[in-house]
Amino acid sequence: MTKKLLMGNEAFAHAALEAGVRVVAGYPGTPSSELIETVAKLHASGAARGIHVEWSTNEKSALELLAGASYTGARCLFTCKQVGLNVASDALMSLNYVGVKGGMVLFVADDPGPISSQTEQDTRRFASFAKLPVLDPATPEQGFSMMQEAYRLSERYRTPVIVRPTTRINHASTFFEVADQTDARPVPDEGFERDPQWIIFPRRAFQGHGEINERLVRIAGDLANEPALAAFNPQFEGGGSGTAPRLGIMAGGVSAAYVREALRMIEERAAECGAAVPAYRFLQVGTPYPFPQEAAARFVEGLDQVLVLEELDHFLEDELLAFCGATHGAFDVRGKLTGDARDRGENDVDDITSRIATFFGLPEITPAVPFAAYRAEGTLPVRPPVLCAGCPHRGSFYAVKRALGKTPAVLCGDIGCYTLGNARPLDAVDTCLCMGAGITMAQGFAVAEPHKKQVAFVGDSTFFASGLTGIANAVYNGHDITVCVLDNATTAMTGSQPHPGTGVTLMGPKRPPISIERVLEALGLTCIVHADPLDLDASVAAVRQALAFEGPSAVLFESPCVQLVRPAAPAVVDPKSCTGCKKCITEIGCPGIGFDPDAQGAKSASRGQAYVDASLCNGCGFCAQICPFGSLSVAEGGAHA
Repeated sequence: MTKKLLMGNEAFAHAALEAGVRVVAGYPGTPSSELIETVAKLHASGAARGIHVEWSTNEKSALELLAGASYTGARCLFTCKQVGLNVASDALMSLNYVGVKGGMVLFVADDPGPISSQTEQDTRRFASFAKLPVLDPATPEQGFSMMQEAYRLSERYRTPVIVRPTTRINHASTFFEVADQTDARPVPDEGFERDPQWIIFPRRAFQGHGEINERLVRIAGDLANEPALAAFNPQFEGGGSGTAPRLGIMAGGVSAAYVREALRMIEERAAECGAAVPAYRFLQVGTPYPFPQEAAARFVEGLDQVLVLEELDHFLEDELLAFCGATHGAFDVRGKLTGDARDRGENDVDDITSRIATFFGLPEITPAVPFAAYRAEGTLPVRPPVLCAGCPHRGSFYAVKRALGKTPAVLCGDIGCYTLGNARPLDAVDTCLCMGAGITMAQGFAVAEPHKKQVAFVGDSTFFASGLTGIANAVYNGHDITVCVLDNATTAMTGSQPHPGTGVTLMGPKRPPISIERVLEALGLTCIVHADPLDLDASVAAVRQALAFEGPSAVLFESPCVQLVRPAAPAVVDPKSCTGCKKCITEIGCPGIGFDPDAQGAKSASRGQAYVDASLCNGCGFCAQICPFGSLSVAEGGAHA
């Protein structure tokens, strides 16, 4: 064993490996991505033996692969972020009815805020909907233990089990004692055994539903009473002077850690000012579904009021209200539904401290801070995300806008770095729903508004993950759309992971990359044009050719992500010819170009001049093609010099 400073996701990877996981698969998505990357690194170094690890084409593919491996008795780990579970849901709903053999843990990272997601959906709700046990860690250390217990719980009841950390747990770092080397648990000698239970006929589904309902009752009992699992629902009392508590605080996930810190701060401040903290009882619910009713019964005994603090939905609050009604409880429940807790976004120690102080009747210690105050004037300005300096997507969007000119059009976006094409001055994304949806939404616009041009943007990774069915639909039904594949040779937004178009695998061997062009040809597209998005004139010509084609067409914009290439010499501004027109700024919005209002020149007079931030510019040369006066240039031999 070695003591290491690990990020939460890295620790979860070690926990799964120490539990003997045999097959690991998923699809990248912040804040979950580092888990699989850690497993891959440990496998490559020889520290994790006997495992298979992969980035699958999408979440559905990953879960179905793991289902097959689990049926043999292998322990399996699935990873994704909260919206990725939507993609896997078709397989998941049936898998719970069929059951598993080898332990199956679903590591689903929720993203309150949302910080890097299109929704704030709560995986605890999904667990309830799917009737799957879910474990909700308050700290990375607790998550480490939960990951290992989840495998035992999964195999005991032959059910998938969800481990649901949130962003602050995934990305927090602390020290762990981890094994120097791990070995996957071998597949049992009998391996896969043929049995009608593996086939989801209606009769099997009816039988399986009954099995689910019965085991949930048993699981709830285990969560409340079995020592290893009950430890995830710790309870303690504080405050008062020997009096029985009448106030209770229930919390889940990282909010439980915030509550502990808030209670410490309140007691310290109360002691300083001579105030008395009332007696209280605290319960962390680390196993929110099935709700540990026996633990809850012990917690609420004698209480008059309970404050519930959690991210994201009022899940625990609902469960406690239902428990109160079923048991004719005499306590009041306060939380999101009563306005006593934030109704969205992340919690934090300061806000929770304020709310608990008010709940305790001690507002003078820390006055309540309304959620709106965090958005009030005077706070730090929001720094919106932007495409990187030199990002080839900028050229793709600009070329499409130039090719369209004043032609009416709808520009359908997708999930990825290129969603940022919606920002001014590019203003090139009108819709963004979910992965792959831009391609099929464009078809809906084409049907309803045939007088407009319909353009869909999709990344190379998303093309393989979610784009193929939409393209097949366009060909089959003859929809007049143009699909722009922004191929930057990586899954950039989530950390530059490989995908089928790169040929790189996590197991080591490099496979032949799957050609996007050949896939499009196989699906029936006959108009496919290529363009380098950093070559403006050629890109505009390619887009015009595709737009002129009646029926589905495609433009393949091919240029690597700036994170994958060595930067060239930065562009330079000629102060003698710069007129201060700002076109380089107002047309493309590259963060590598700024404007100095105090600069003067022969043609700019006192209007100011553009300048290039050499620390950001990668010398792509795109700006030089925009300047109408030739004032921007890149070194000879640089990109599009």
